[in-house]
Order: sequence, then structure tokens, then C-alpha cells
Amino acid sequence: MRFKFLLRPGWLALTLAVWVFAGACVYFLSPWQFGRNDERQAQNAAITKSLKSDPVPFGTRHDEWQKVEIKGRYLPELEALARLRTVQGEAAFEVITPFRTTTGHTVLIDRGYVRPVNGIKPPDFAKPPADEVTIIGLARPNESNEQPAFQQDGRRQIYSINNKAVGENIEPGYYQLIENQPGALDTLPLPRLESGPFFSYALQWIAFGVMAVGGWLYFTIREARPGGVLHEGPKRKKSIAELLAEEGDEGADERGPEADDAGQLDRTRHVT
Repeated sequence: MRFKFLLRPGWLALTLAVWVFAGACVYFLSPWQFGRNDERQAQNAAITKSLKSDPVPFGTRHDEWQKVEIKGRYLPELEALARLRTVQGEAAFEVITPFRTTTGHTVLIDRGYVRPVNGIKPPDFAKPPADEVTIIGLARPNESNEQPAFQQDGRRQIYSINNKAVGENIEPGYYQLIENQPGALDTLPLPRLESGPFFSYALQWIAFGVMAVGGWLYFTIREARPGGVLHEGPKRKKSIAELLAEEGDEGADERGPEADDAGQLDRTRHVT
């Protein structure tokens, strides 16, 4: 059979590796990048809509990034710093302060960011106002980590902005203050409204999968044709006499025809 070589262990392993890789590219890696592209497109649309719309009152239905107007008081005694943050390429802490609304709910407010001092320590920063205020923030969902707050360098700190990490009886999600709001510090910049490379990455993964299968087909067809590398018979080991004869021939080739004539003449003289 022309394709019997496909049953050899080496080709079976190669075939398995190629098709697993191609399947991963087409069914996992590419859809993952398409999904990230869809998320980015949805985020850009939500931010654009928020910038063009008026804030909605707290308690009404709202989507992520929508502006929400909240009335109430800050609760600085439960304030915490979200650590290990980067803002505009530099290290930062985000200041998370609970806020008691006039309707009796407690929510988290991201007042903005501060830069660490001496590389890792939180600096001093302004306290939030003690009086009742009205603020406008962008609705954001909880971050995933629920590890509770802890004390370090004289401040309560958290690894992620999550209502369960800060305290009890706090509503899920948080609100990121926009500029010029009561209690705002250096407000966080909005994400850049760009699509990113995810769509092109998805196409690249599809291309890699197709190239892998195409290469496998090329080498399979090449080896199945007469004259393929795998169709060459096993080479017979040469005997010592054959090797010596080949060395003798090579030596004669190096000496040239003059040496052969001289040898012939010498043999003639010995005969006579």
C-alpha cells in the first residue's frame, strides 16, 4: 500500500500532533481571540454611550460603564487601598471608600489613584467629605478575587475591588468617580477606544492551523509517491573487501593517469 507508512509510529505521532494543534487553533485559540475582540467592541460601545448620555439615578437598571448619580455619605473608616495597580504605565494604589446612600444601601466608590512613596508605601491623601454629597460614577463589576482586606503600612489594603473583600453588607460592584466629584482624587483614565489586535490574532491562529494541516498533506503526498524518502530500501552494509577496493579506486583517481602508466611500465619490466 502506498500509504502504509502512515501507520509507522513516527508518522502516527506526527499526525496526532498536527491535528491536535490545528484543532486547538481553530476551535479554541481563534474563538478565544474572537471573544476578546467582541468584549473590546462591547466595552468601546458602552463607554461611548456613557460619554454621550446623562447619569441615571442609583437604584435604576444600568449597564457597565454607565454614569450613575448617587446621594449619601462616605464611610472612611472602611476605606481600603487596592494594591498592585498600574495607571498610565506607573505603579499606583486605587482608593476604595464605601458610601452609604440615602436609600440605605452601601456601595463601593473608587475615588481614584495615588502614587506610592519609596516605591511601595502608600502616601498621605485627602479624606473624603464628611457631609452628605451627590456624586457621579461609572458602574463597574466586581473583580474576581475575594481575599479579605488586611493591614499593611498603616492602611487597609486589598488585592481586588470586590464588595466581599472590603466588608459585609456592601452591594456588589463599584462606581468609578469621574472628574470634579466630591471626594475624587486623581481620577482613573478611561480605556482607550480601540479595537486592539485580537481580531488579527484570531485570523493568525486560523492560518497557523491551516498551514499545519497543509504541511502535513504536502509531506504525506510526497512520501506516498515513488522515490519518496521512505520508499528507499534499507542500505546493505559493505564488506571489508569492497571498502578496500573503493579506497584503492579513490587513490588511483588522486594519482592520475601518469601514475597508472608508470605502474603499468614497471610491471612490464618485471615480466621481461
